[in-house]
Amino acid sequence: MALIIIATAGIMIAMEFRKMQSIPTNKLFVSGTGLITGFTTMLGNLAGAFSNIYFLAMRMTKNDFIGTAAWVFLVINLFKLPFQVLYWKNITAASLQTDLLLLPALALGFWAGLKIVSRIKDDNYRKVVIVLTLIGAVVIFLKR
Repeated sequence: MALIIIATAGIMIAMEFRKMQSIPTNKLFVSGTGLITGFTTMLGNLAGAFSNIYFLAMRMTKNDFIGTAAWVFLVINLFKLPFQVLYWKNITAASLQTDLLLLPALALGFWAGLKIVSRIKDDNYRKVVIVLTLIGAVVIFLKR
């Protein structure tokens, strides 16, 4: 997975350097990205990298990127919720208690994210997403 993410991010970097403005409309690219996003989220919550690459390829503005990602992951996580509760049984009273303890940090992270993102221009945001996606892929690769 990490190597696929790194290779795909490399393609995105090449597109950035060439200043390619065309948006991929190939049905294989679109459906393939959706399929791998769904597969990797069920496999190990790795869908973020693939959805990031797709949203970058779509040339979304910063706010559209963030809003679309929020909706995508809301839907994905609502879909996964019954599996987590009924099949894997990993959402328990104890895990919910841990979640409650983490809420203040979540709120602080949300607030910090709003402040940081508001200062980043659209073009630079694309670069930040690519770099963070690559860093995430390297971390995944090194942990195998």
